[in-house]
Amino acid sequence: MGVPPTDVSAVLVEGPWRHRLVAAHGARFHVAELGEGPLVLLLHDFPQFWWAWRAQVVALAAAGYRAVAMDLRGYGASDKPPRGYDTPTSAADVAAVVRALGERDAVVVGHGIAGRTAWALPSLHPEEVRGIVVVGAAHPLLSRHVLRERLGEASGLATTRTAFARQLPALPERRLVSGDGVERVLRERSGPGWPAPADVERYREAIRVPFVAHSALEYHRWIARSALRADGRRFAAALRGGVEVPVLQVRGELDPTVPAGALEAAGRYARGPHRVVEVPGVGHHVPEEAPERMTTTLTGWLARW
Repeated sequence: MGVPPTDVSAVLVEGPWRHRLVAAHGARFHVAELGEGPLVLLLHDFPQFWWAWRAQVVALAAAGYRAVAMDLRGYGASDKPPRGYDTPTSAADVAAVVRALGERDAVVVGHGIAGRTAWALPSLHPEEVRGIVVVGAAHPLLSRHVLRERLGEASGLATTRTAFARQLPALPERRLVSGDGVERVLRERSGPGWPAPADVERYREAIRVPFVAHSALEYHRWIARSALRADGRRFAAALRGGVEVPVLQVRGELDPTVPAGALEAAGRYARGPHRVVEVPGVGHHVPEEAPERMTTTLTGWLARW
């Protein structure tokens, strides 16, 4: 017996923010926005949606920014076309959303899978980006570095096995939407005490929106195959020159997905100001595991630019 799907209304969580759909790059993207001022565009990780940034949306608006949390292509209430889950398309989506919001540029904050998108934006769409914040993600050209360090640690080895398992057809989708699939993904990457049962239920509902599980996994499949594909090689070549905009990298001390050394190594691709912050006692999901520390780090850094 299949798992019943979730209505898309489950991701339109009520709050002080405003929900709307933005037409950009041939698709419609759902955003939750609050505040006025310079645009800060927040991009979520797998297997989440815009709600992961709820604390920062409120705090950024209070600090004088226009905070916009976006559902990536294939997630939440955004469109879920059959294609476009590669990093270059994701970067083009985000750049187009910035323009569709009526802004010239934005600071783009990317978590996990969307951290790759944040890294790519200054190289592929420099006019739309004035700075990037990358949370829990290495530079895309450091994938081999990350893999080597992961294989030397038990937690990293388990994470690597999970990444390879996601290349299988259909089975990963079924595991994600059934039983404790989402909870396992969240817990294996987080520190102690997170997620709470209410968080698990929210993300479990969101992944069961029709087509989301498949779309979400397609991002991972493209990453794994990109080294063998012409578009992947073009993407890598475009990133070799580095980025000129300010870069902030944030990592939870207990994050098994990206080693601390990879953040320092990314400095070779940051031609402008580059700062690395490690948050003690938490794992991969810094915006939710340590929302006050994430907010303080982010707003303090933004105030400098």
